[in-house]
Amino acid sequence: MWTCPKCERKFERNKQSHFCIKKDVGELFIDKPDALVLTFDKIMTQVLQWQPNEMAACKRSVVFTSKKAWLIVKPMSKELDVKFYYPDQVDSNLVKTYRKYANKWAHHVRLSYEEEVTPGVYELLRKGFEYSIT
Repeated sequence: MWTCPKCERKFERNKQSHFCIKKDVGELFIDKPDALVLTFDKIMTQVLQWQPNEMAACKRSVVFTSKKAWLIVKPMSKELDVKFYYPDQVDSNLVKTYRKYANKWAHHVRLSYEEEVTPGVYELLRKGFEYSIT
Protein backbone atom coordinates (compact mmCIF):
# COMPACT_ATOMS: atom_id res chain seq x y z
CA MET A 1 0.00 0.00 0.00
CA TRP A 2 1.05 3.56 -0.66
CA THR A 3 0.52 6.45 1.78
CA CYS A 4 0.09 9.92 0.31
CA PRO A 5 2.69 12.17 1.95
CA LYS A 6 0.31 15.19 1.87
CA CYS A 7 -3.01 13.83 3.15
CA GLU A 8 -1.66 10.63 4.76
CA ARG A 9 -4.40 8.46 3.24
CA LYS A 10 -3.50 4.92 2.21
CA PHE A 11 -4.02 3.57 -1.30
CA GLU A 12 -3.63 0.28 -3.12
CA ARG A 13 -1.37 1.65 -5.86
CA ASN A 14 1.69 3.89 -5.73
CA LYS A 15 0.80 7.54 -6.43
CA GLN A 16 -2.87 6.66 -6.93
CA SER A 17 -5.03 9.53 -8.17
CA HIS A 18 -7.26 11.06 -5.47
CA PHE A 19 -8.61 14.30 -4.03
CA CYS A 20 -5.77 15.19 -1.70
CA ILE A 21 -7.35 16.93 1.27
CA LYS A 22 -7.09 16.59 5.01
CA LYS A 23 -10.49 16.58 6.62
CA ASP A 24 -11.92 15.45 9.90
CA VAL A 25 -14.82 12.99 9.71
CA GLY A 26 -16.87 15.28 11.95
CA GLU A 27 -16.77 18.03 9.30
CA LEU A 28 -18.88 15.85 7.01
CA PHE A 29 -21.66 15.80 9.60
CA ILE A 30 -21.93 19.56 10.23
CA ASP A 31 -25.60 20.57 9.91
CA LYS A 32 -26.67 16.94 9.48
CA PRO A 33 -29.38 15.39 11.69
CA ASP A 34 -28.18 13.76 14.92
CA ALA A 35 -29.75 10.52 13.72
CA LEU A 36 -27.24 10.36 10.85
CA VAL A 37 -24.32 10.79 13.23
CA LEU A 38 -25.63 7.98 15.44
CA THR A 39 -26.22 5.77 12.40
CA PHE A 40 -22.70 6.36 11.12
CA ASP A 41 -21.22 5.73 14.58
CA LYS A 42 -23.00 2.39 14.77
CA ILE A 43 -21.63 1.32 11.37
CA MET A 44 -18.14 2.61 12.13
CA THR A 45 -17.93 0.89 15.51
CA GLN A 46 -18.64 -2.49 13.95
CA VAL A 47 -16.67 -2.33 10.72
CA LEU A 48 -13.49 -0.94 12.27
CA GLN A 49 -13.27 -4.17 14.27
CA TRP A 50 -12.64 -5.99 10.98
CA GLN A 51 -8.92 -5.87 10.25
CA PRO A 52 -6.97 -4.73 8.32
CA ASN A 53 -9.13 -1.64 8.05
CA GLU A 54 -8.60 2.11 8.07
CA MET A 55 -10.95 5.05 7.83
CA ALA A 56 -10.37 8.51 6.34
CA ALA A 57 -12.52 11.49 5.46
CA CYS A 58 -12.51 12.64 1.85
CA LYS A 59 -14.13 15.59 0.13
CA ARG A 60 -17.74 14.43 0.69
CA SER A 61 -17.49 10.96 2.18
CA VAL A 62 -15.78 8.61 4.59
CA VAL A 63 -13.74 5.88 2.95
CA PHE A 64 -12.85 2.58 4.63
CA THR A 65 -9.87 0.73 3.16
CA SER A 66 -8.20 -2.61 3.75
CA LYS A 67 -6.06 -3.63 0.77
CA LYS A 68 -8.32 -1.32 -1.28
CA ALA A 69 -11.30 0.95 -0.74
CA TRP A 70 -14.24 -1.25 0.13
CA LEU A 71 -16.82 0.98 1.84
CA ILE A 72 -17.77 4.58 1.13
CA VAL A 73 -20.24 6.34 3.40
CA LYS A 74 -21.62 9.62 2.09
CA PRO A 75 -23.68 11.75 4.50
CA MET A 76 -26.59 13.27 2.59
CA SER A 77 -29.25 15.66 3.90
CA LYS A 78 -31.51 12.99 5.42
CA GLU A 79 -29.73 9.68 4.93
CA LEU A 80 -26.38 7.97 4.56
CA ASP A 81 -25.47 6.48 1.22
CA VAL A 82 -23.52 3.38 2.22
CA LYS A 83 -21.70 1.92 -0.79
CA PHE A 84 -19.75 -1.32 -0.79
CA TYR A 85 -18.15 -3.31 -3.60
CA TYR A 86 -18.53 -6.98 -4.48
CA PRO A 87 -17.66 -8.97 -7.63
CA ASP A 88 -21.27 -10.11 -8.13
CA GLN A 89 -24.58 -8.35 -7.78
CA VAL A 90 -25.88 -9.28 -4.32
CA ASP A 91 -29.63 -9.77 -4.34
CA SER A 92 -31.02 -8.06 -1.25
CA ASN A 93 -34.03 -5.88 -0.49
CA LEU A 94 -31.64 -3.75 1.60
CA VAL A 95 -29.79 -2.58 -1.52
CA LYS A 96 -31.42 0.47 -3.08
CA THR A 97 -29.32 0.68 -6.25
CA TYR A 98 -26.52 -1.16 -8.03
CA ARG A 99 -23.86 0.03 -10.45
CA LYS A 100 -21.61 -2.17 -12.56
CA TYR A 101 -17.93 -1.30 -12.88
CA ALA A 102 -15.39 -3.22 -14.97
CA ASN A 103 -14.91 -6.13 -12.56
CA LYS A 104 -17.21 -5.40 -9.62
CA TRP A 105 -20.58 -4.10 -8.54
CA ALA A 106 -21.22 -1.10 -6.31
CA HIS A 107 -24.13 -1.73 -3.93
CA HIS A 108 -25.86 1.27 -2.33
CA VAL A 109 -27.72 0.93 0.94
CA ARG A 110 -29.55 4.00 2.30
CA LEU A 111 -29.87 4.44 6.06
CA SER A 112 -31.36 7.25 8.15
CA TYR A 113 -31.62 5.79 11.66
CA GLU A 114 -29.40 3.55 13.75
CA GLU A 115 -32.27 1.06 14.11
CA GLU A 116 -31.92 0.41 10.37
CA VAL A 117 -28.38 -0.89 10.91
CA THR A 118 -29.41 -4.51 11.28
CA PRO A 119 -27.51 -7.80 11.21
CA GLY A 120 -28.53 -8.02 7.55
CA VAL A 121 -26.75 -4.73 6.82
CA TYR A 122 -23.62 -5.96 8.60
CA GLU A 123 -23.79 -9.20 6.61
CA LEU A 124 -23.78 -7.22 3.35
CA LEU A 125 -20.93 -4.99 4.51
CA ARG A 126 -18.93 -8.01 5.62
CA LYS A 127 -19.21 -9.40 2.07
CA GLY A 128 -17.66 -6.19 0.79
CA PHE A 129 -14.91 -6.31 3.39
CA GLU A 130 -14.06 -9.96 2.67
CA TYR A 131 -13.92 -9.19 -1.05
CA SER A 132 -11.52 -6.30 -0.38
CA ILE A 133 -8.94 -8.48 1.37
CA THR A 134 -8.82 -11.22 -1.27
